[in-house]
Amino acid sequence: MISQSLQSILRPSAFKAGLLTCISCCLIYFCINHNKPEFISSLDNKLTDFMFYLRGAEPSSGSVVIVDIDEKSLSEYGQWPWPRNLLAELAEKVLSAKPAVVGFDLIFAEKDRCTPLAILGQHQDIFSQPGSGLSSDLNAILSSITDYDKSLGDILDNSKSVQGYSLLFREDFLKNEASEPYVAHPVEPFTGWDFENIQFIAAYRPILNIAELRRGGSEGFLNLFHDENSKVRKAPLFVLLNKTPYPSLAMEMFMTAKTIRSPKLVPGPQQSRRFLPLQGFVINDTFYRTDDYGRLEINFRGPSNTFLYLSASNILNGTETAYLSGKYVLVGITASGMIDQVRTPFSSQMPGVEIHANILDNLIRNDGLISDKTLENQLTYTIILIAGLALSGSLVFLHPFIGLSISGLLFLLIAAGNYFLLFLENNLVGFSFIYLALTAVFLVVTLCNYFFEGRKRLFIKRAFSHYVSPAVVGELLKNPEKLNLLVDNREVTVLFCDIRNFTTLAENTSPAELSLFLNSYFSLLTDIIIKHNGMVDKFIGDAIMAVWGTPLQDPEHASKAVHAALEMAAAVAAHRDTLQLSGQPVRIGIGINSGLVSAGNFGCSRRFDYTVLGDNVNLASRMEGLTRYYPVTILITQQTRALLKRSITCRYIDAVRVKGRVKTVELYEPLEKEKSTLLGTQEYSQYLEALEYYRTRDFQKAALYFDNLFKTHGDPLYHMYRQRCLSFITSPPTLLWSGVYQHS
Repeated sequence: MISQSLQSILRPSAFKAGLLTCISCCLIYFCINHNKPEFISSLDNKLTDFMFYLRGAEPSSGSVVIVDIDEKSLSEYGQWPWPRNLLAELAEKVLSAKPAVVGFDLIFAEKDRCTPLAILGQHQDIFSQPGSGLSSDLNAILSSITDYDKSLGDILDNSKSVQGYSLLFREDFLKNEASEPYVAHPVEPFTGWDFENIQFIAAYRPILNIAELRRGGSEGFLNLFHDENSKVRKAPLFVLLNKTPYPSLAMEMFMTAKTIRSPKLVPGPQQSRRFLPLQGFVINDTFYRTDDYGRLEINFRGPSNTFLYLSASNILNGTETAYLSGKYVLVGITASGMIDQVRTPFSSQMPGVEIHANILDNLIRNDGLISDKTLENQLTYTIILIAGLALSGSLVFLHPFIGLSISGLLFLLIAAGNYFLLFLENNLVGFSFIYLALTAVFLVVTLCNYFFEGRKRLFIKRAFSHYVSPAVVGELLKNPEKLNLLVDNREVTVLFCDIRNFTTLAENTSPAELSLFLNSYFSLLTDIIIKHNGMVDKFIGDAIMAVWGTPLQDPEHASKAVHAALEMAAAVAAHRDTLQLSGQPVRIGIGINSGLVSAGNFGCSRRFDYTVLGDNVNLASRMEGLTRYYPVTILITQQTRALLKRSITCRYIDAVRVKGRVKTVELYEPLEKEKSTLLGTQEYSQYLEALEYYRTRDFQKAALYFDNLFKTHGDPLYHMYRQRCLSFITSPPTLLWSGVYQHS
């Protein structure tokens, strides 16, 4: 028993292959989830792009405004770079509108070459020529000329402004240890941890603004970072430089507007001895989420020009300064040829200044996308196992079309859940591995279904094509799940057919002649059995055993078996001239019984033998044996007659006890259509009267009735009963006798 259970567990199947694929995918994910392969990350990003596309543009906070040095501004005020006095005028106009903060997406790494001081300095040799008398005038001129860099620096000094600078990440051996950005809002360190233990992106050196402009005190880096598809998706809010974290332009603008001193980093659970992941940071008791590396997953508001752009020329003209009051103002340049356009999930070309606007707006509304690795891990394992098992089960145990439909529905439900329950709630979870895993489950189960079901169909065809009708084989091939080869209880109808006196007739027949006879005989009756959807179970010498109701369940098994028996009897009678042994036509006897049996493979590991066993099978065999005693061709039991539901007329024959059974068995003879009117005749009424006398032990009257019936109609059944009655007259049965005849 244990061995059979173990064999059943270890027996390969498509469902087990699907389960194994689910477990394998979970193990693969466990190995790669800390460092996803590039192609999986790329698929995650493409899915995110598609969800951005589905969501479409959404309103910004309205707090961020871009002052744009655009084509119009250059056409009105000259080519870029502008002189610093013009930029100073622009900065003054912007700051006079009282914005919350101003950030410059510009770098002034060199002195202004357009200032008069620089121009005169380039021609100083002319003024210093001997005898010109201009040397003293030069000093007076230089002292009276305004320094444009200083003018811009004076305006920015002590203002709520943030200047941009760039960071270099490759080593160029030009690093100056004394040259560092100013930290207006130093990050509070962790107790027992250095900033090096946090996996910030590390820079080599900064490219800063000139000293005259750095008196404002607030600075933020401008660098934008691309993924493997050259798209900007994440923005580091801090970058590590010389073991100190420095904020980005958007981050510094946000902190400057909030008038805080120090942001507090919030660490995540420790995953290694060397590195400490981040959860986010706290500003003024509000928590802002980042990824493990301090990066913001940018929740883009839409494509280019989603934010309010104001032309710098209009600001200089004083026509649109009212839009700046209380706003986070970014000053940048978008004029053609002046900047590189950046790719985002929404747009193939977006100015860098609008990327900073998106980051800043995310911080203002605190709605940046959350990339929670723990949530992603939990969902990945759970969905792969649950959806994978559901997918396997639907493909294996349901109709192929239904299984395929459920598979598609599962994928749609997972995609819809990712979009509506996660993405629209600002949770960014990588689902591409889940889709890949479920696709692998689908392919493995489908291929295994094809392989295992193909073998099963071939087995069914080989095992049953010679024993059941093509319709039954076709149904089994179409729905192999209807075939249960394991032993189970089935309600069936069993038929036994035997040639009367076969042994005596065969003694005088040559083996060759006997072989030809049996081939013709079995072919004739087998075709009839198969025609009525029966299964030829086996040939036993000259006998045939057939079953209805298995391997394919059939509610009409009794009716089909009896119809087959009637046709078999008629066929043998019709072929009496050809079906002869020793020069005599053969006669057959057929016994039929219905009931529960054990059906299944009762063979061994080397030989398949699908058959039925049980007491009801033995009773059917006894019925066939009783046809030698009763002068009828076909005998059926009361169980079979009850299942016929009057579809076939049956004549009562006797109530008996057969050898090996205690219960009484009622015998009936199914009648052909030509004889079906017998039950309504006077003959049958007299027959029932005679039987009643017989059961009540009035054997004299019973014998008289049966004698008259026999003389009138010549039915040998009446003669058999007459002889039994005469026998009981001379040797009466016991007082406990109730009309049941005991066959030894």
